[in-house]
Amino acid sequence: MIHEAFFMNKIYDVMEASEMIKKLDVMITPFQLLRTMHLYLPDDYDESNEHYPVIYMYDGHNLFDDKDATYGRSWRLKDFLDYYDKKFIVVGMECNHEDKKRLDEYCPYDIETSHLGSIHGQGKPYMDWVVEVLKPYIDSHYRTMPFRECTMIAGSSMGGLMSIYTIATYNRYFSKAACLSSSVGLCMEQPKKTIYQQKLNDDTRIYMDWGSEESRGKNGLVYSSIRQLSIAHDLTRQGAQVFPYLIEHGHHNEETWERQIPVFMDLLWK
Repeated sequence: MIHEAFFMNKIYDVMEASEMIKKLDVMITPFQLLRTMHLYLPDDYDESNEHYPVIYMYDGHNLFDDKDATYGRSWRLKDFLDYYDKKFIVVGMECNHEDKKRLDEYCPYDIETSHLGSIHGQGKPYMDWVVEVLKPYIDSHYRTMPFRECTMIAGSSMGGLMSIYTIATYNRYFSKAACLSSSVGLCMEQPKKTIYQQKLNDDTRIYMDWGSEESRGKNGLVYSSIRQLSIAHDLTRQGAQVFPYLIEHGHHNEETWERQIPVFMDLLWK
């Protein structure tokens, strides 16, 4: 296990993006890279003694503020959480923006693709760092409910693929996953093999979606749906409760994913 003291020396508040969004610079020790975490706390966090469930999310820069978002449009997640009937802490984990490093970091497998080239999967060392270093730090410095029953993983696109991998491989830490527009088409056999090797706790709840406009034509939509439903079937067979959802007129973008926030939050937490 990576020594926590080293991590703690590398994490600090760098600014307040909004009233209760903190930005923390952390050292991702497997890669020896500084990275920003976007931390959401309930608005009354400082006035209460309450402990909160935690949602870890990939592409944290795209979650809260349009100014931080890659394409100028965020999920606007704070707007939803501020008025939701349950309160959470959210840890938005920013990706590596250098060249194709996001693909490597958000893929657990070494794969060859026709349009993206070679992907050198670093998802496993990244998630080992999350559960061995980042999560213990968050649990010790903020008032969390640290139990797996109160911990969720979420992401879209490559982050959706990582969420599938995470809920299967690190199921003792995470009981819930939201996997939006997951890039399973890049590597169907590898995640299926990963899932087959696991026995998931029967309280595991997983939301999976894909948009009808993400694929080219009707044939593309059919193939996309078959892939998503095949993964959903595998997860169900291994013990999880899975909610697959085809989004009518849904696109592969933040605007569509924002609309799904109340859907997956209600399904996974109620």
